[in-house]
Amino acid sequence: MPRKPATRKKPQAGAAATPANAPAVTVRHYCQGIGDCHLLSFKKPDGSPFRMLIDCGIHVSIKGGAALVGDIVADLKKETGGKIDVLVVTHEHWDHVSGFLTSNALFKDFSVGEVWMAWTENADDPQAAELDKFKAQALSALQGVSQKLEAASALTQYMAGLHDGLQAVLGFQFGAAGERVRAARDAAAKLSSKPPLYFEPGGPLPSIGDMPNLRIYVLGPPRDKAALQLEEKASEMYPLATGGAFARALKAGLAVNETDDGSYLDEFSPFKSGIGTPLSVALDGADGEKAKRGVETFIRKHYSGSVFGPSSNEYPDQSWRRIDADWMGIAADLALQLDRGVNNTSLVLAFEFVDSGRVFLFPGDAQIGNWLSWKDLKWPVGQAIVTAADLLARTVYLKIAHHGSQNATPNKQGLDLMISPDLSAFIPTNKLDALNVHWGEMPYDAILTALETKTKGRVIRADDAWLADANGKPAFASPSGSILAVRSAPRDAARGAGGLWVEVDLI
Repeated sequence: MPRKPATRKKPQAGAAATPANAPAVTVRHYCQGIGDCHLLSFKKPDGSPFRMLIDCGIHVSIKGGAALVGDIVADLKKETGGKIDVLVVTHEHWDHVSGFLTSNALFKDFSVGEVWMAWTENADDPQAAELDKFKAQALSALQGVSQKLEAASALTQYMAGLHDGLQAVLGFQFGAAGERVRAARDAAAKLSSKPPLYFEPGGPLPSIGDMPNLRIYVLGPPRDKAALQLEEKASEMYPLATGGAFARALKAGLAVNETDDGSYLDEFSPFKSGIGTPLSVALDGADGEKAKRGVETFIRKHYSGSVFGPSSNEYPDQSWRRIDADWMGIAADLALQLDRGVNNTSLVLAFEFVDSGRVFLFPGDAQIGNWLSWKDLKWPVGQAIVTAADLLARTVYLKIAHHGSQNATPNKQGLDLMISPDLSAFIPTNKLDALNVHWGEMPYDAILTALETKTKGRVIRADDAWLADANGKPAFASPSGSILAVRSAPRDAARGAGGLWVEVDLI
């Protein structure tokens, strides 16, 4: 039967008990805001440290981001001596992996025991290869649309918004110098002399032989395609198959617009290639005898005209009526599918301490589909069956997914199941940076309100003002709940105001 929520209990045979006043784990969260990097330090039975690093990156929109990540990696090396037992790469987004590329010269001196990734990153996995094909097609199409919009003039308000949205999404895929996220992910994989280990939910527990008091459960990403597709609500699905059609349609439209000889065959066009008048011909009459004068006159009169006003041979400017670029609006749907789909491929880890039964949850950027897929997961552990609901009920510390966005922390299948009175949380977020890239409300106010209530105020944000002060303290007292102590360090003044890291001792 499922295990009941627990606080402290007697250690099981073979488990090393955690002293009453000693932390079970110390977590150093780096505070780049729109980006993740978390150092988890456990103690082995002999007292030596076991260190796990989860991600290291920053969004391309953050000014001076590469330099800030360089400071983070330098601090990591100082703290760990350059020894990482396990490096976890949750998913393939720039704000989670950029540091492995931009600070590769610093990382190359690290000693990394193992690299853990989700099954979605395994090139030998057929389902992962199918997903990767969609990602490549979608990315190519979105790049093409973005370039078209960059070159266009006088965009409508909607198309200007689309352009900004595409830039935000593409920022998860490229660095400031055009580096691809795949190169950053692969740079992380090469930090260990061993090939990466790939994990999927419900499988065997990852082996950590020298840590008998620690179990690690893999909750995501799901194998179910429907779960990978699920975005904000159960009724709103963005199928990958449809996304492939969107990508092909966009690429076909781009090819038509870039072909002068009219020989390109657009499989999505409702008309044969010889039917119709090219817009350039209709607007400027440059085709001489071939121009269909009646159509040309009609279009110039009602959809083009002179910007200098009417004369005996000119018509008023009517260009505002045209929808030349609006066909690219389909890119918004494709961008959503790409962004949400990749976030739902996040590797989700739950850390359980055997002696206490307490759980610490790190969900990467998992969105709704990933979270909802956990409800049927079960693991046989000794004579008991552990379920995802059981793990959530015993969760005392939560790294909030996707910077606190609206669709990354569910209510009924997420926070409502976290019933421990000791729950505390960290949000890797920066509200001003999110506004600058037009992400709207991030972190989402309703999630913040629910967290403040559930945790009794024990919420730390990467953009908390007190982190910029060397002597700053959070609003809540420590020890409190699962937090035994809090420490922090401000950034170097050259990197602007804010914290470099905040560190919590957790029990």
